[in-house]
Amino acid sequence: MFENIEFANPQFFWLLLLLPLALLWYFFKRKNEMASLRISSIKGFSVSNWASQVKPALFMLRLLALAAIITAMARPQTEDISTRTKTTKGIDIVMAIDVSSSMLARDLKPNRLSALKEVAANFIKERPNDRIGLVGYAGESYTKTPITSDKAIVLNALQQITYGELEDGTAIGMGLATAVNRLKESKAISKVIILLTDGVNNSGFIEPNTAADLAVEFGIKTYTIGLGTNGNALSPVAYNRDGSFRYGMRQVEIDEELLKEIAQVTGGKYFRATDNEKLKEIYEEINSLEKTEIEEFKYYKYEEKFRPLIFLAGVLLLLEWGLRNSLFKSFI
Repeated sequence: MFENIEFANPQFFWLLLLLPLALLWYFFKRKNEMASLRISSIKGFSVSNWASQVKPALFMLRLLALAAIITAMARPQTEDISTRTKTTKGIDIVMAIDVSSSMLARDLKPNRLSALKEVAANFIKERPNDRIGLVGYAGESYTKTPITSDKAIVLNALQQITYGELEDGTAIGMGLATAVNRLKESKAISKVIILLTDGVNNSGFIEPNTAADLAVEFGIKTYTIGLGTNGNALSPVAYNRDGSFRYGMRQVEIDEELLKEIAQVTGGKYFRATDNEKLKEIYEEINSLEKTEIEEFKYYKYEEKFRPLIFLAGVLLLLEWGLRNSLFKSFI
């Protein structure tokens, strides 16, 4: 009954200091009121002293009742807090993902694309109040899923992204332009593109700089990520007879100057991910940079708990009065 109790008027507990004083006063007064008689022997007398020994219990009942009343005056209560949140500044995000054959390189484990999908999935899960869409691009681009608040759809679409759906190549301008197209009609206060690539723009009919200008026109910030280790990486170099890839060491080529320029023009930031851990850190940093503002409302419901104490005090006082006027009446 008294779990998680708080007191609205705890200052009344100072009155409890009067109880020890009242107890001292009672015993001092009782001692002065008791008379003594000296006799040589009490043989022949029938003496019962139980009433005098129990008599102080009546005063203790009164003190306990007073303690209960003082505690009730302190207003014990429980607090029930209900919280409601309202998103006041939503963010719409499109993740533009390079799905060219080079994304199967094994400098990240198990390969670049699989490592990206794992990290991106965690990023999506940590953005419950934002809408997110997916764009895939290689030699051309397409919308995997439009911006939506349904994270289950986005996560499922992310896992379905794979190499082979598009003509091979790296059309950075096409990927960025498609992402811009997904966000241009957005009413969100903040619009963000996370563009990831591991290569150099070599395909498509839209130049990356033109797509970046479109992003600026529609107020879309772009974070760019260059994915791949420094130096050489074990990458697909040819096809085997069974259709599988043959791997060999190839020089990692990323147009970092272009990615830096896109990020700078649009108000974003450029990152370089050379391993799994660095890729994870990059998405964590973007997650911290793009915060959704939440307005929180708290509702407090208080339930008063003084009534049982008043009832207890009444029972104690009634018991004390009844004993004083019945069983102990002839002794008091």
